[in-house]
Amino acid sequence: MHTHHLFQPFDIHLLRSNECPLKTHKHSYFELVYIVEGKGVHNINGNDFNYQPGSLYLLTPMIVHHFKVEEITSFVFICFNNIYLKGITARDVQRNPDNWIEKLEYIFQSKQDQGEIIRNERDKPLVAAIINGIVAEYEADQNTQKELIEQLINTLITIVTRNITIKCDAKTGGDTVALQIINYVHLNIYDADKLKAENIAEHFNISTNYISEYFKKQTGENLQQFIINYKLALAETRLRHSNMRLNEIAYELGFTDESHLTKTFKKYKGESPALFRKNIKANNPTVNQFS
Repeated sequence: MHTHHLFQPFDIHLLRSNECPLKTHKHSYFELVYIVEGKGVHNINGNDFNYQPGSLYLLTPMIVHHFKVEEITSFVFICFNNIYLKGITARDVQRNPDNWIEKLEYIFQSKQDQGEIIRNERDKPLVAAIINGIVAEYEADQNTQKELIEQLINTLITIVTRNITIKCDAKTGGDTVALQIINYVHLNIYDADKLKAENIAEHFNISTNYISEYFKKQTGENLQQFIINYKLALAETRLRHSNMRLNEIAYELGFTDESHLTKTFKKYKGESPALFRKNIKANNPTVNQFS
């Protein structure tokens, strides 16, 4: 599988295509993908998400993805790396150290394979206008092109960050360490050893006996319960959008076996994962035909 690299802080690519523009691949940088026109399927980490005009995706480093184009599609790819993010964070913290954007690096390190990124409906027209501005400046031949594009990208990243933090801030009450713990869990959800309470406590220099109490105080949720809920949310995504078998999902998410996954899923979701998938398929005949 080919891995794409970025050798400058940011770059932009425009593409209009009636076929898959890129085969399955991954990249070592962040990428925002915006759909100007067209429809099809965006496969992210094995999960299929239908895209349409206005869809915006955030792809973090090493996420595997590709497109299945059903109608001629115009893509805008905005690529940037950690150097670019650190520049934004440093500038904004100097102006307003209490602003939520100082959390940006932690947020953007989270695995974002849940489909479209914009949760706030009021932000969608604003995102469309910013994308139009970026494209117009990119296609123009002006001396100030790079500076204006960078300002527009910064605004877009700010909006994306706000949408990602909508749920996180509600959970943490804005506590930065609690948010860091959440993102640590997101980053290491496939590594059972790193998710042990003693290892999380050591990573954040918090007493093992206190870390769960601290996390619950800030978020209202037990740490291990949060980890289980996040695993089950990922399991739901795979049941909805992929053809992974139950034993494959169980292995990926660190459950002992398929039986352990089924028991846990049924306890918290009220039905078995097999029944959950069956109901999704019955209610949406266009969903993948699972083997």
